[in-house]
Amino acid sequence: MGQEEPQNKLEGSPHFQLIFWAIAIVFISLLGACFIASCLVTHYYFLHCKRSTGGFQLTEHHKELTCIRGKSERKGTDSREQKDWSCCPKDWKSFSLNCYFISTKDENWNESEKNCSGMQAHLLVINTKAEQEFITGNLEQNRAYFVGLSDPEGTRHWQWVDQTPYNRSATLWHQGEPSHPDERCASLNARQQRWGLNDIPCDLPLRSICEMMKIYL
Repeated sequence: MGQEEPQNKLEGSPHFQLIFWAIAIVFISLLGACFIASCLVTHYYFLHCKRSTGGFQLTEHHKELTCIRGKSERKGTDSREQKDWSCCPKDWKSFSLNCYFISTKDENWNESEKNCSGMQAHLLVINTKAEQEFITGNLEQNRAYFVGLSDPEGTRHWQWVDQTPYNRSATLWHQGEPSHPDERCASLNARQQRWGLNDIPCDLPLRSICEMMKIYL
């Protein structure tokens, strides 16, 4: 019993109490810091939406998203369909895995692609007839629109902006197009109510179509 008295006196001393409260304050501060960090991470996740191709950041061009909850078209790592929110920026068109923006401003091809890049997108790359039919259903027939297909060297080596392999037989050109080596950019326009691609000078101001992958939450 006599050996325990110094310890009891130490535990009741002001110095020991000061150490105890200091440790308690540090512990509470660490808990608070962890809570704030957790909130910031959660906030970051919802504002910087994770996509199948990397990260998507809300910008001044994409202040709002339009989302649909349901069975997504993409596959998870375990090959089972995922159920989540698929989103496009407000005022963009949604089709399959992508979002589309139809510009109402006339710009040349380079300016159009730069504008799409500024919105984390690229000029339209047409992969299927169904995709083209969806896009053209939202276009004005008396207008032409730049797409992401060009022949930079004028050597008839056409290339898509996203490096999708170019397939001449699968690309939906108008009959007789492309027709001139000095017309190095492609536009989508209607002839006799039939939409197709036409080669055109790159510095001609036209409207354009931007494309980006959907955002998944």
